[in-house]
Amino acid sequence: MGETVIEKIIRNNVGKAVKPGDIVTVNVDRVMIHDIFIPFVAEKFKEMGFTKLWDPDKVVLIYDHLVPASQLDDTRHFHVGDEFAKKFGMKNVHRSDGICHQLMTEAGYVKPGNVVFGTDSHTTTYGCVGAFSSGIGYTEMASILGTGTMWIRVPETIKIVIDGELPENVMSKDVILRIIGDLTAAGATYRSLEFTGSTVKNMSVASRMTMSNMAIEAGAKCALFTPDEKTAEYCGIELDDFQKSLAGDEDAVYMKTLTYRAEDFVPVMACPSQVDKIRPVEEMEGTEIDQVFIGSCTNGRLEDLQAAAEVLKGKKVADYVKLIVTPASRKIYRQAADMGILDILAEAGAMITHPGCGLCCGRAGGILTDGERVVATNNRNFLGRMGTSKVQIYLASPRTAASCAVAGKIVNPVMGE
Repeated sequence: MGETVIEKIIRNNVGKAVKPGDIVTVNVDRVMIHDIFIPFVAEKFKEMGFTKLWDPDKVVLIYDHLVPASQLDDTRHFHVGDEFAKKFGMKNVHRSDGICHQLMTEAGYVKPGNVVFGTDSHTTTYGCVGAFSSGIGYTEMASILGTGTMWIRVPETIKIVIDGELPENVMSKDVILRIIGDLTAAGATYRSLEFTGSTVKNMSVASRMTMSNMAIEAGAKCALFTPDEKTAEYCGIELDDFQKSLAGDEDAVYMKTLTYRAEDFVPVMACPSQVDKIRPVEEMEGTEIDQVFIGSCTNGRLEDLQAAAEVLKGKKVADYVKLIVTPASRKIYRQAADMGILDILAEAGAMITHPGCGLCCGRAGGILTDGERVVATNNRNFLGRMGTSKVQIYLASPRTAASCAVAGKIVNPVMGE
């Protein structure tokens, strides 16, 4: 019988064939801890009686949510994290170099076929390069730090096939939002999403990252793309035979298959305050807005900033609208600066911040108040995420968001001149 991608990755890790529902113990290739969770991980690690890390070189600590500190307790997380890293010989520590999920692939920590866990639900992002990656809590993380292993239940797989060429004003954010709307917020709970088709093959790694990042919004355990030449170039490797084999077999068993024509996709939004409340942008046109946020581990990459700049070139952000742009990493910030993208954004009136999570998690400036509306490119629009519970958050692509910033209201995305 054939295998799905997740079944191949787990079989390679544990040394035997697996099927959905099997409980297995995997050997972990890499873990990521971010600044919010490090105090709790350190406390549990000590409570469990561990005295050393299973492999300090496989542990990555990233300060991204709380930088720069915006609340009094934030600095405690930095001190605890630094002390933990020093005590246990951790060298892979990033202090405000960017968002954890961007850095894990960008800095080369994750490779195709790896098994990776992180203390953040959007750890599913690394499936963009064909890795099994998933978010866990601080107790599970403490256990991995001491043992190097983790138990999992092999998930069923939902296959998603997309063929054709996307319309010019449609980005991968529109694609994954539409899929989440179809699946619903709980429709892929503890399942693997496996993306394939000609549209997917033509996507950049950055676009795939957007989709694997948001898979958790449908409850997915992981979201996987088959590694290809783009993956190899991005990861700076040559794919081995196992990595090349990470495609679903024709006779693999899938829970279900969703099939889409790329030409049928249109710009969409997730409307307040549910990620699966998806509406075409044209249905929301004319809704006045107060702020636009372009950034996050979902859409803070170079192609996202470039798409926004194409819309904003030679234009100005509407009066009384605030546009906040946050690159996903220092590398992306520098690239955008070198290419003149940041100049275009600044001239249009954007406020450009240091790389990090920023407004996505309601930190580091830009929070809103009762009755205000924001169009944002991040992954969640839950009540209270960007200010008070009466803030209305609309999730959209960078192209849509930039178009709204110019218009001062929700409008269909325009193409650059």
